[in-house]
Amino acid sequence: MVKLLATLPDGKICDFIDQKIRNDTPEEYVRQNIERRLVLELGYSPEQIEVEYPIKQGSKTVRVDLAIFREGDQHKQENIWIIIECKRDSVSPDSKDGVNQLKSYLSACGTEWGMWTNGKSKRVYRWLRDEKGRVVEEQEPNDIPSKDGNIEEVDRPTRDALKNAVGDNLLFSFRICHDHIYVTDGLQKQPAFFELLKLFCKIHDERNFPNPLEFYATAREKKTNDGRLTVFNRLSKIFDAVKKQYSAIFDTNDKIKLQSRSLAYIVGELQRYSFLSTNIDVKGKAYEELVGANLRGDRGEFFTPRNVQKMTIRMLSPKVTDRILDQSCGTGGFLVIAMNEVIEQLRQQAGVTPQSDPWMQEALNSKIRETAKANFFGIDINPDLVKATKMNMVMNNDGSGNIFRQDSLLHPHQWEEDFREQFAEALKIDPKNLRSEKDLGHFDIVATNPPFGSKLPIKDEETLKQYQLGHVWREKESGWEPTEQLQTSAPPEILFIERCWQFLRPGGRMGIVLPDAILGAPGLLYVRHWMFRHCRIVASLDLHPDTFQPRNGTQTSVLILQKLSEEEINRRHLSDYEIFMAEVKAIGHDKRGNITYRRNEEGEEILVPANPESIPLLERTATGMGTIRPTPQEKVEDDDTGQIADEFLAWKKQEVLGW
Repeated sequence: MVKLLATLPDGKICDFIDQKIRNDTPEEYVRQNIERRLVLELGYSPEQIEVEYPIKQGSKTVRVDLAIFREGDQHKQENIWIIIECKRDSVSPDSKDGVNQLKSYLSACGTEWGMWTNGKSKRVYRWLRDEKGRVVEEQEPNDIPSKDGNIEEVDRPTRDALKNAVGDNLLFSFRICHDHIYVTDGLQKQPAFFELLKLFCKIHDERNFPNPLEFYATAREKKTNDGRLTVFNRLSKIFDAVKKQYSAIFDTNDKIKLQSRSLAYIVGELQRYSFLSTNIDVKGKAYEELVGANLRGDRGEFFTPRNVQKMTIRMLSPKVTDRILDQSCGTGGFLVIAMNEVIEQLRQQAGVTPQSDPWMQEALNSKIRETAKANFFGIDINPDLVKATKMNMVMNNDGSGNIFRQDSLLHPHQWEEDFREQFAEALKIDPKNLRSEKDLGHFDIVATNPPFGSKLPIKDEETLKQYQLGHVWREKESGWEPTEQLQTSAPPEILFIERCWQFLRPGGRMGIVLPDAILGAPGLLYVRHWMFRHCRIVASLDLHPDTFQPRNGTQTSVLILQKLSEEEINRRHLSDYEIFMAEVKAIGHDKRGNITYRRNEEGEEILVPANPESIPLLERTATGMGTIRPTPQEKVEDDDTGQIADEFLAWKKQEVLGW
């Protein structure tokens, strides 16, 4: 039995399978994700898996990264069922450490299955042998089998066999697919992303109950031109149905433009996962990283980390009846997290569980679609991000909400007519009632991270004149007051504060990410004066300097503000009140974007037993054939955001803020 440790030395990891301490390397990162996948997705017990298992290869002894044995088999070289080789992402499949190395191990052991992966590329082999152990057929299946060895499930999964992705394995699959399109079809990043987005028609296929799944490509189909065309035709029918259902995402004349061999490969890679039931954080991280890598523009778009989004939404405490807006929605993270908070409330109100009757599930889904259509709104100036947000909403819940392309800072009379009509229809008001900035107050919650920076000054007079903060301010004895003179230009983040306020109903609340200069620069005192005059400052959260690293080092904060009524604004002086203030000292990653973990006073990373909810397959079964593995341990991410949200919610109850 391996002795459990309480801490880890710097630069080390605790292996998920055998609990041994190993160097934390890029190759190890790939292996640890595969180990979690073997246990948590494919159902293998840790007792079936050996890490760095020694095998004889001619006169020398080498070690395979992972050796998997059938349950009950003795752990001997001749009994290895599956060999997996894991490499860092810079190692090519065609290099000396590539697939030929794996094949040499399969030959030495007489093994049936093998997989080679570097996290960006994957190759799977199945060698069928005769009674003398000679290879009579080499197959390239979509994946290795689950614990039960069901080959049909690998070729064409059923709904109950779809897997919920864990760790970064869905991100691995997205990267593999995107890179395959990029290389095989010769598409640049952005077109490659949108071709991959079309294959999210898998969501429609998963929902098309009780019809069998059609999103699949068998190993035989992938080998021949006729088979690949069969896959192409099958997927094109699914995509045609999706175009009708989600006309706001895809045009009527859109078609899948991938080569049939490329399409068949990608379908085979994605078909094993459930896009519907995989955990929102796993899906969100994979999807938003993919979007960010391909669609991030040059307009100050630095997407907010999910932990900051989740903290902000929890603090805003959305209710089922709240109307919610992100007017710089980017990838849609704030909206998706808020929508899932509301879905959980709807599920609890309806008493629906995974074991509930299908009619109850459908009734809940109908209510979710109704709520998304009525209460969830997003606006962004980037049309590509608008499409990406719509798909993010579809992938994470049962409704795409109301996501629009528009510059939300413009005066309403400058809005495009189509947007004005669609926006008004969604709000259930007459478009004629959207004439000025005074007509926008229809939302209970605004959660957003507006673009900011000196490279994006707003100079248009029609835009500036809508905002008090677009005017020049002067200090008088009675305090700061705006003049009639317009600024020559204004940073967008300053105008966005007032625009968010305009979008709110009296008493509505906003969570907004802002550069720290707004909160401290002497020249921006008038902005702070405006906020104190028009809002209750509920909370100020100083974010860690590395929050937006590795791409941006701007110091930022999250402000939680509540819109005052006209009566409160005219009163000029509010009674003293408390403001919740906190400093996020740990954000969960460093300036290079690497995950950081909690450490003890000696600087060693802390280990704790894995959460039983995240590790459901901890059944310890002694077969007598291998070492009984201890319960997996895991490191704890060094992230203060969850604790800050908890403390704020407790404080909010004491303050009785009314929401």
